[in-house]
Formats: sequence, C-alpha cells, structure tokens
Amino acid sequence: MRTTSPRTVRVRAAALVVAALVCHPGCATLGALGQGLGLRPLLFEAARDRPAELRLGGGRLGPPDAATLRLWAHVENPNTFGLTLSAIEGAVFLEDTQAASVDFPLGLPLEPGLGQDIPLDVSLRLSDLPGLGGVVVRAPGGQPLAYRLDGRFTVDAGRLGTPSFGPATLLRGEVRPLR
Repeated sequence: MRTTSPRTVRVRAAALVVAALVCHPGCATLGALGQGLGLRPLLFEAARDRPAELRLGGGRLGPPDAATLRLWAHVENPNTFGLTLSAIEGAVFLEDTQAASVDFPLGLPLEPGLGQDIPLDVSLRLSDLPGLGGVVVRAPGGQPLAYRLDGRFTVDAGRLGTPSFGPATLLRGEVRPLR
C-alpha cells in the first residue's frame, strides 16, 4: 500500500489553489469553481422604490417611433469582500417579446454585504420590432407591461479573476408607459 506524505498533500493543495487563482478569467462561471473559491454571485432584483419607466415617442430630438426603457436594478454583493460589477449583457423582453439586446459596461464598485440601485437605460426603435405591435397598442392606454432582463454579468473580483455568471433572468417586473 502506497502512502502519501503530509508534505506531498500540502504541495498538491497549494498547486490547486494557485491554479484556481490564475485561472482564465472566464472559467469561474456560476459553477463549482466560483463557489469553491468562496465567490457568490451578485443578487439582482427590481429596485423597490424606483419604478421602471417607458417613455414613448422620440421627443423633440428623437424619431417618433422610438422609446426609452429605464430599468432600476437593485444589485447586492453577498460576499465578504468588495468587488466590481464590470458588465451586464443580454436581452430585454417586453410582454415576452425580445425588445432589445443590451451590453452595459459598468465598473460599479460594490461593498461587501451591501446593495445599490442602478439605472439601466435601453433605447428601442419600435419600427425595428414588429413583434411589439401589440405592446405599442396597449401602451398608450397606460396598461402595465411585463418586462424582464435575461443575461450574464461579469465581476472583477481582484485575485479571484473576472468570472461571468449566467445566463439567468436578472430582473423582472412591470412598467407603465409615460408620455
């Protein structure tokens, strides 16, 4: 029977830790490696005190078939160390119809155990979105529209790298159109 010396066990454990710390930035996804390093994914929800806004029409400067959707996200860092929310990418849906692809470069520092409300602005050209015809018809009546943001997010976790988490539904809620 072959025995392993305590020194060999320590060397192997140290090698695993070093390999995890120098891992390719994208390898620590929502899977075992990110969790094994003690990195928990950020928590997203619609901000409680800031309703989403949908402004129809381009106003004085924009095209008449444009709209702006402002989503307010409450992002919380459940980790015991600070990190930076680097980016969010994905798709926004209105009434289960894809309305826009999004790519938000952020650079938002998040303190350990704390949350922050952030605005996410999405520009929509309604003429490019034939599937939103029913949404546009309902919108002027002031009826609420369901939205969701599906995607991935990336954090800068210092020595732990820049892992990405997702895909997942990051936000979900309702928005009332404004004129």
